[in-house]
Amino acid sequence: MTRIFDNAADFADEALDGFVAANRSYVARVDGGVVRSTEVPAGQVALVVGGGSGHYPAFAGLVGPGLAAGSACGNMFASPAAGQVYRVAKAANAGGGVLLSYGNYAGDVLHFGQAQLRLNAEGIETRTVTVTDDIASAPIEQLEKRRGIAGDLTVFKIAGAAAEAGLDLDGVERLAIKTNYRTRSLGVAFDGCTLPGAKDPLFHVPAGQMSLGLGIHGEPGISEHPMPTASELAELLVSKLLADKPEDAGDRVVAIVNGLGTVKYDELFLLFGKIEKLLAAAGLTVVEPECGELVTSLDMSGLSLTLLWLDEELEQYWSAPADTPAFRKGSMAPRAARTTALTDAAEASDVEQTTRAAAELGEQAVAILAQVRDVVVEHEEELGKLDAIAGDGDHGIGMRRGVDAAAAAGKAAGGSSVARVLASAGEAWSERAGGTSGALWGSAVIAAGQALGNRDFYNAEDAAAAVKAFAGAITELGKAEPGDKTMVDALLPFRDAFLAELDGGAPVDRALAVAAAAAESAAAKTAELRPLKGRARPLAEKSLGHADPGAVSFGLIAARISQFIDSQLAAATTAAPAGNGA
Repeated sequence: MTRIFDNAADFADEALDGFVAANRSYVARVDGGVVRSTEVPAGQVALVVGGGSGHYPAFAGLVGPGLAAGSACGNMFASPAAGQVYRVAKAANAGGGVLLSYGNYAGDVLHFGQAQLRLNAEGIETRTVTVTDDIASAPIEQLEKRRGIAGDLTVFKIAGAAAEAGLDLDGVERLAIKTNYRTRSLGVAFDGCTLPGAKDPLFHVPAGQMSLGLGIHGEPGISEHPMPTASELAELLVSKLLADKPEDAGDRVVAIVNGLGTVKYDELFLLFGKIEKLLAAAGLTVVEPECGELVTSLDMSGLSLTLLWLDEELEQYWSAPADTPAFRKGSMAPRAARTTALTDAAEASDVEQTTRAAAELGEQAVAILAQVRDVVVEHEEELGKLDAIAGDGDHGIGMRRGVDAAAAAGKAAGGSSVARVLASAGEAWSERAGGTSGALWGSAVIAAGQALGNRDFYNAEDAAAAVKAFAGAITELGKAEPGDKTMVDALLPFRDAFLAELDGGAPVDRALAVAAAAAESAAAKTAELRPLKGRARPLAEKSLGHADPGAVSFGLIAARISQFIDSQLAAATTAAPAGNGA
């Protein structure tokens, strides 16, 4: 149990502040996480890692020469928001592009993906390599669906060393992908962890039992087994990893025994000795192993074994020097401290000269955001109840948090271009709502703003481009398809109807009305579907007969925007002088 805190809600931020205070020679605080406090050579690739807090030394403890350039730090076991990732990456960027790397968890994929889209749109070339080392989370033929646990370290270390050696973004990305493919991990837990302020662990393991295949976010394992002896545990972990080895595996491996929080070092060393003997008996040579706490889960009682099958190239970068607060290898030449201030993402160079048309459209966007907020507030409770049927019941409150923040941020940006209004609103939506809906709506709002831009005039083609960008951001990030029972089942009928009406010569307001009706109709029909994506998927049968809450909320929002546009046009027509034709 975590005992040292004032307010549990502030735990992650205050712990990060203290970490920076204790490690100023390595890291500097930025909004959203940390970056190196030492100078980075111009043109060097910036490896930006991250995830939820509670895993120290991952992720902030791995920032420094020879490893990561920055770390985005979310709340306890929660993905950092897209805006946090964006700001950390922008501060870490040295002109050579950015490689984002993190464990393959849904929230991280969405928020890091949203940040990547934004960075690329601003001309900062950004790539992603997710870590998928946990063999318990999916079969080998679905390796891309596996989650990341202690194998984060091997991918981060080799990618960071490649960046330090001066490889370009293509080279760093290639090595990260290669390392991830050749890394396998498996963990066990003897009891669960307890979040700050909570009275009970997230799960319990029965006395005399061990949970196999745990996750690092407090997830229990996939099966329980009688508590083994040390020799039996070593045999279990080694045999399962060797059975899952990559096709091109050689005979030289990095072995990492990782403690998850409360297993003492003496126990880890005892286990490592037995593991090393088993690996040798299997004909493998262990190269520069690690044994200790490297990716933890607060106070979880458990451990994991990671194996990285090396080749000559990977061994070179694994052995290369690194110097971070929590991981050191070899000897790095000293680096000069940064002399320039770390700036916020909204630098002076980003200031635009707003056109009159873009400012007017920006004001209309502010008014529309207020309408979106109102319709979400009206239906918050029913959306929550609908989500609770086969999910966690937070869709209504999540949408409320997101749209409240978006409307406020859009209003604060009023007077600037529609692109800047929607960028501010989308980022605020993502950060405040969190979760899947926050990432998707935030990304889509930003994408629509980027499509509208800062032009001298706007027409129906610009409206079409905004709708395409909005839908494209949702489908690209979420990877959902029609029939998966998600918001996409209402979104794509909306998009197709809108574009078809415009192609037929209809004005934007008419196209919007037809599209909104199509969205609401499609949302209602999701009651006939079984969910194939998201948290509702395991409870597919319970979901039958009930519409998807994401599709329903999208339909409600589309209808409210259409009604608002119609009322504006009606008011303008009434106010226009006779014969004006407005």
